[in-house]
Amino acid sequence: MEKIGFLIIRVIVGLYYSAHGAQKAFGWFGGNGPTKTGAFGIRPGRMMALLIGISEFVGGILFVLGFLTPLSALLIIIPMIGAIKTVHGKNGLFVDKDGIEYNLVLIAVALGITLSGPGLLSLDVFYNINVW
Repeated sequence: MEKIGFLIIRVIVGLYYSAHGAQKAFGWFGGNGPTKTGAFGIRPGRMMALLIGISEFVGGILFVLGFLTPLSALLIIIPMIGAIKTVHGKNGLFVDKDGIEYNLVLIAVALGITLSGPGLLSLDVFYNINVW
C-alpha cells in the first residue's frame, strides 16, 4: 500500500503545483501569465514570473513522475521559500489571510517525499536512479 500512497501524494501535489506554475508562466487555468504576474512587485517582473512559473511547472511534472526527486523538490521548495519571503510571510500563518500555511505544506510534502524516497511506482526506482 505504501507504493500507492506515495504515488497518490506525488500525483495530486505535483499536478496541482505544475498547474500553479502554468498559471504564471503561460496564463493557463485562468492564470495571469508572466506579464500580469510580474506586475505584483518582483523585479525584473516578467522575466522572474516566467522563470518561477516554469520552475514550478517542471518541478510539479518531475514530482508526479517521481523522476529526479531531489531536483523536483528543490523546484518546489525554493519558489515556496521565495513566496513566503516576498508575499505571504507578512500575513501570518493561515491561508484565509493569505499566510504561509499552503507554502509550508508544499515544502513539507516535497521534503518528506524526497527524504523517504518517491516510492516504488516512480521513474527514479524504475531507472534505478539512486540519488542518495
